Amino acid sequence: MADVPSRRHFSMIRSFHLADLFTIANGICGVTAIFQAMKFLGTQDSRHLYLGALLVPLALIFDVLDGRIARWRHAASPMGRELDSLADVISFGVAPAAIAFAAGVNTRLDQMILLFFSMCGLSRLARYNVTAESLSNEQGKVEYFEGTPIPTSVVPLGLLMLAFYTGHLNRVELLGVTFHAIALVFLASGALMISKTLRIPKP
Repeated sequence: MADVPSRRHFSMIRSFHLADLFTIANGICGVTAIFQAMKFLGTQDSRHLYLGALLVPLALIFDVLDGRIARWRHAASPMGRELDSLADVISFGVAPAAIAFAAGVNTRLDQMILLFFSMCGLSRLARYNVTAESLSNEQGKVEYFEGTPIPTSVVPLGLLMLAFYTGHLNRVELLGVTFHAIALVFLASGALMISKTLRIPKP
């Protein structure tokens, strides 16, 4: 009877690369941004909301750096790719929606739109992970994005915080349905993320 080769234990620590530490920092920013949104709901101290909003672009900086470091060190790995996607879902899919909800964009329709936005981000990253190999060129690099990248959620978040700061986070009532106009920006952002016809060259 032939010997069955034993499976080698997967060591997460040994599988970590320098770039993955920046990805973890991205995730930390996203989770902390959600915590700050929750603190704002409990205290109504706007400093928590502003801090949470600032952590999202900080997460974007870490997201950019982890990719560059991985390419510089030639240390890209399947684990790093999955880790990057999971961190991005938190920082750019869930955190902006949580901040918007805490800021007051939370009518029933608002909530449905924010859920749509977050799920579009989740679906967009899942699609990228599945199609990245088939879209790669001979050097193994994906040449374009299908749909807008999920970090572009910093745009609706920035507009949200501008409206919050200036006191223009107004409700709109249309056909008996109440929502906030800024929610439509999140709706558009989500739709653009899952677009298949929109192709953006990847730097």
